Amino acid sequence: MTSDKQAPDKPKKAAVAQSKNRDMGSALRSVYQKTVEEAVPDDLLSLLGKLD
Repeated sequence: MTSDKQAPDKPKKAAVAQSKNRDMGSALRSVYQKTVEEAVPDDLLSLLGKLD
């Protein structure tokens, strides 16, 4: 009888976990994209130029 009560919880928990994973993935992609688009400071470019 307890398995009848537990069965509906598993799909609900799985859906919540998938939603959280999707939200986390979206947040990480957003942060990564902002980082890629960020300009490199001139002083850092100057330091990198000195390595050549």
